[in-house]
Order: sequence, then C-alpha cells, then structure tokens
Amino acid sequence: MKAVWHGTIIADSIETLTLEGNHYFPPDSLQRQYLTMSPTTTRCPWKGTASYLNIVVDDQVNADAAWYYPDPLPEASNIRNYVAFWKGVEIIP
Repeated sequence: MKAVWHGTIIADSIETLTLEGNHYFPPDSLQRQYLTMSPTTTRCPWKGTASYLNIVVDDQVNADAAWYYPDPLPEASNIRNYVAFWKGVEIIP
C-alpha cells in the first residue's frame, strides 16, 4: 500500500493494518521529510487520543492530513504509532 499526495509517496508498506476502513502504516514506512507535527489532537472513546501530522510537499501544506495514536488504549494497542491518512491523500494498493 502507498499513501500518495500531490504525486509524492508519503508512506509505502506491505504491512499496513486496517481498522475502521483506514490503512495504518508502520512508522518505518513513512517518508518523514514530508511530515511535520501538528498541535491538533482528537479523542476516540476506544482508541484514545490521536495526534496529527501535516504533510508538506513542494511548499504546499495539507494540515492535519495524517494521524496516529502514540499511547492508545489497550483495545487499540496494535496501532501504536502507526499512521493513517485522509484529506485527499490517496491510498493505492
């Protein structure tokens, strides 16, 4: 699976985890040079608090386009630090 935004591969892995229709990419599959931390967080009642990342490609910013759970609740411990995408990021098999 690949996560692509503006023609740039942001993540690439054969070992994504699928949860609630989203592909979560392992941390080592990320092209970190395209990601910056966001101050945004949200709370899921069964996964815990999500942290967000901005995607930056050629000076274009897709704010809060990726999220992950750095300290998930026990029920979601398998996705710890795995990253999912939205907001126009294509997930390509």
